[in-house]
Amino acid sequence: MLAGHFTTALIAKHKFPKGTLLYFLIISQLQDFLWFLFHYLGLEPTEPSDAFDATLSNMMVDMIYSHDLLPQLFWLAIVFLLGKSLFKSSKIGLVSAALVSIHFILDFFSGHMHHIFGTDTMEAGLGLYASNPYLAILIEALFIIGTLWYFFREEAKKGIIRTTKNRIAIVSVFTYGIVFMLLIATKSFRELFSIPEFELGFNTNIPTLIFTYGAMLYCLNHYATTFETKKE
Repeated sequence: MLAGHFTTALIAKHKFPKGTLLYFLIISQLQDFLWFLFHYLGLEPTEPSDAFDATLSNMMVDMIYSHDLLPQLFWLAIVFLLGKSLFKSSKIGLVSAALVSIHFILDFFSGHMHHIFGTDTMEAGLGLYASNPYLAILIEALFIIGTLWYFFREEAKKGIIRTTKNRIAIVSVFTYGIVFMLLIATKSFRELFSIPEFELGFNTNIPTLIFTYGAMLYCLNHYATTFETKKE
């Protein structure tokens, strides 16, 4: 799951305003940000290296340290302590751990294949990105729609007013994520747009993903924190 994880951060910020949205957004995608880091450390090398050749179905990476089940116990402890220390609140620590747990659960149904700890251990995911990417995208789209509906409804109950333009901006971030995945579900950009073969000499896939995540995080942090409160 790509964009869907960010919706959980919106709910967390709404329910637990003591935490910052930027913090919740980062924690909701912690495993993916760790994946990018471990890629560059040589622990989770990702193929194909060319962003123009990448699709959901052909991307190959063993996310043993960032996404496998056993390491999650370590990340859960880390984020609990981080949330507790940053915001002086055990409740924020628990919410942080919940976001990391939900990330794993969502990836189980819509994401790459994960394992208990390493490819030689029991599978801990459906691996739909490889076996049925369109079903994976449908699951993510339905989750996003349901979560955003709940988020906007709960905000309205609390008297939070958003302009139509603001709502469209927030929804557009998630729409972009779904469209992006639909485009590269089974065909690469090179196939779609007849891009000629050329060798840049370095991995462009991960930087492209980092830019995509970063742009979405920035836009959500900007637009989701822009609202008015209804006056009594």
